[in-house]
Amino acid sequence: MTHEHDLELRPTAAQISAALTPPPGRNGGDLVVETLAGLGATTVFGLPGQHALGVFDALRRSDLRYVGLRVENNAGFAADAYGRITGEAAPLLLSTGPGALMSLAALQEAAAASAPVLAISSQVPRAGLGGGRHGYLHELPDQAASFRGVVKSVHTVRTQSQIPSAIAAAWQSALTAPHGPVWVEIPQDVLLATTLLPVVTGVDATPRELPPRAELTAVAAHVLSRAARPAIIAGGGVVRADASGKLRQLAEKLNAPVVTTFGGKGAFPWTHPLSLQSWLEDRHTTDFLEDADVLLVVGSGLGELSSNYHTFTPRGRVVQIEADLGKLESNHPALGLHADARLALQALLETVEPREDDTAPDRVRAVLDRVRTRIASQQLTLEQDLLASVRRALPARSPSFWDMTILSYWAWSAFDAKGPNTMHSAQGAGGLGYAFPAALGAAAADPTHPVLAVSGDGGALYSIAELATARQHDLNVTWLIVDDGGYGILRAYMTDAFGQATGTELGRPDFVALAESFGVPGVRTSPETLETDLATALSAPGPSVVVLPAVLRMFAPTHLGDRAG
Repeated sequence: MTHEHDLELRPTAAQISAALTPPPGRNGGDLVVETLAGLGATTVFGLPGQHALGVFDALRRSDLRYVGLRVENNAGFAADAYGRITGEAAPLLLSTGPGALMSLAALQEAAAASAPVLAISSQVPRAGLGGGRHGYLHELPDQAASFRGVVKSVHTVRTQSQIPSAIAAAWQSALTAPHGPVWVEIPQDVLLATTLLPVVTGVDATPRELPPRAELTAVAAHVLSRAARPAIIAGGGVVRADASGKLRQLAEKLNAPVVTTFGGKGAFPWTHPLSLQSWLEDRHTTDFLEDADVLLVVGSGLGELSSNYHTFTPRGRVVQIEADLGKLESNHPALGLHADARLALQALLETVEPREDDTAPDRVRAVLDRVRTRIASQQLTLEQDLLASVRRALPARSPSFWDMTILSYWAWSAFDAKGPNTMHSAQGAGGLGYAFPAALGAAAADPTHPVLAVSGDGGALYSIAELATARQHDLNVTWLIVDDGGYGILRAYMTDAFGQATGTELGRPDFVALAESFGVPGVRTSPETLETDLATALSAPGPSVVVLPAVLRMFAPTHLGDRAG
């Protein structure tokens, strides 16, 4: 008996002919790029290296667009941003040993932020796998071991016939909730050897869905519907799942105030009557959330930054929706739903009962008023004015990328992202040098909107070489560098803790002259002219640099015992 699906698996005469006579001159690298194209990839990032030349030679015969950066870590940041903006797995091509290891910090950020990055690295020849010490260039006893604690999954290829399936499995892993980086490594001799295998055409790597369990959804809906003072914390999982619309519907149905984490910026409208915005590092917000009798946490593990440095202690019942199983109830006991945020919010929308509560907007306004009063008492007009200038200069639909610098720390709490998936920072892993190369990746993903990168002078020097990349590919990125002569936030931390700072002061270049040496327009601005200069730079095609000499201060923390204000 012949089944319909059996007929679908039978190759046509044309497919058989093509398979029997594959194009000449192909190698293992062609199987890599053919598989990527078959999975839907259009753009790849990376750097060539001696062991990876088989893949780069194959790029020449493909339609894939290659965006080459100057440092592997920066290429990883660019792929991270491409994955965040598009929701697709971003291929990252690397070479063995030093090249591969240089990507670790970027892959850690991708893992922390659930960005789908498909890292494909070369390896030493097969004879050197398994710890055989043959003295190959770039040889490591176990290269994959360096990545197992960072990425979602590791895939080692040993033969050409394994390449399509290994890459497809990695692709599926990267895009199954929670999204994240994955690692594929292929020996040099496998990549270089001529292949007689047919052109890769049939590749399927559909991500697995992660729906909530029905009995847990029923209990969650019951307690939320009957809550007296519900509240919602929306994390990065809402943004990654493209679930912002469903979050708003649920919040309005429950009349539940919403605060977004720093990774969840834009997940809920900033000026909505139920929006507590992002003031998580404020004791007034912490007190409000602790007072909730039912707290719904969506797409967040309530880690250090999302819990006001672990000073948050909920008194009510917690319902937590989290796709990362390791984060479920990792900080607080909860009714835990291991699920994709979009699917779980849809299930709750279908099962919760509407809640009437005319007091919720008034309670939200009262909290925000107390926050504003506390900040206003600290004489931080410069910092607030600068952030407002950036917001006015940046078009509403343009994405922004923020490094670990004082203005970014302000932005986490006080910047209106104007929508989901538009504001991104390195707060997941907290490494320096993220903003500019990430912005380049975003500009490669969507050239229709200018992109803003914000760095301090210390972080800028991590990625200054990518000015060459920006110019070479003519990417629409404006880089705002806040130059305070050192690692400003570390200077402040050390001065507060020890009375003086050590190792935080930096010699730095003339950033405007340096940008112009790469052929990138640069301008030195001031707090008074920042809005105009930034808007002008953003409106011009291609890359640009705006340098703002300024020493900024942070608002006083509340997690150290200060509950006043």
